Amino acid sequence: MRHFSIGIIWRLTILTLLLAAFAYFVLQKQWFLSFFILVGICISFYLLFSYVTSVNRKLARFFESVRYADFAVKFRADNKLGKSFEEVNNQLNGVLDAFRQARAEKEANLHYINTIVQHVNVGLLSFDASGKIELINNAAFRTLGIYRLRNISELSNSVHIGLYEILKDLPSGGKTLYITSNEQQITINSTAVSLRGRVIKLVSLQNIQSELQEKELDAWQNLTKVLRHEIMNSVTPIVSLASTMREIIEIDLSEKTEIKETVDDLKEALQTIENRSKGIMNFVNAYREFTTIPKPVFTEITAKQLVGNLTNLILPQIKAKGISLQTNIKQDFSLIVDNEQIDMVLINLMKNAIEAVENKLNPEIKISIYQADNQRFIEVSDNGSGIEPEAIEKIFIPFYTTKKTGSGIGLSLSRQIMQIHGGNLKVISKVGEGSKFLVIF
Repeated sequence: MRHFSIGIIWRLTILTLLLAAFAYFVLQKQWFLSFFILVGICISFYLLFSYVTSVNRKLARFFESVRYADFAVKFRADNKLGKSFEEVNNQLNGVLDAFRQARAEKEANLHYINTIVQHVNVGLLSFDASGKIELINNAAFRTLGIYRLRNISELSNSVHIGLYEILKDLPSGGKTLYITSNEQQITINSTAVSLRGRVIKLVSLQNIQSELQEKELDAWQNLTKVLRHEIMNSVTPIVSLASTMREIIEIDLSEKTEIKETVDDLKEALQTIENRSKGIMNFVNAYREFTTIPKPVFTEITAKQLVGNLTNLILPQIKAKGISLQTNIKQDFSLIVDNEQIDMVLINLMKNAIEAVENKLNPEIKISIYQADNQRFIEVSDNGSGIEPEAIEKIFIPFYTTKKTGSGIGLSLSRQIMQIHGGNLKVISKVGEGSKFLVIF
């Protein structure tokens, strides 16, 4: 502070001397010298004013930096004024450094939170009272099947008919179920938060279709296990008793000629009971694979390779039946899957397609590989007679079949394999036009 005081004293001294000289030369009517001294007085006064108000200017720059979040400013120009001014500079720089660090931490936290929001599997979006989107993550885009959304009113012009009204009218804490045009079931939860006097509605979107299918599959598997256990426990002793009784008849009653016809009828009845019981046991054991799919062994393979393996295996049968087979590879892609299990899915779909077109005049089967809406597809389509609408809802139910010789296990098993692989199996069919099975990764 001593340096600052000395600076003021000698500036005031110079200013005083100049004022005295100015007064003297004015009295002496020396106008030319008086003018130059007046200019010196103005300059001295300006320098004194700037010197005295330097701290105020420094504080003004400091507050302006804080106001506009410009924390790159450094204060070090007037350290020569003394230790107290040096301390002021250091304190101002320290405050700016603290603001700079706080902003960096805030930006890092926002980036961290945004990264989490973008990577969660639940769709999240928030919007204000006018419907303007404040936040939306990738999962929401995938769930809705869109790539851009600036205002929820834009949903009125998309395939999501009625979703705009649901999002707009759903109260805070409300929950509802929305079914998309492609039969996807989405749960919608809403909450409202106040942000600086603005009400922001936060909505979560979760596709529960796969969860419902998994629960349904678990229920069928549990039912199958119970039925198999009960049937085997009941039928096994029947088979054993029938076999024992047939042996007793053959040994003890075979020589009684007077009742030979009765004995033969009894033997035939017991043989029938034994055969049918064994048939039931074999039937039940055949479905063991439905509940005991082995854990997949994942390897990398391209969709083109999978389809190539399939066509090499099935081509002789297709040619023998006179069926036209087309392969359309729009976009190949790599997969991490269990090759054998996916082969089983594709073979089953091809087998069904062959059976569907066997009686057609110009039988055709088409296999397509492509990508769309952030999903990858292997599509097996045919020009068969199609599937009745009431049957489409049931063909993936275990033991349900539309074929006379079918077991009703193939499509259920195929969908289960796809769910294990994190994918799905869907069907699109119209009576008289054929069917299209989508293997979705």
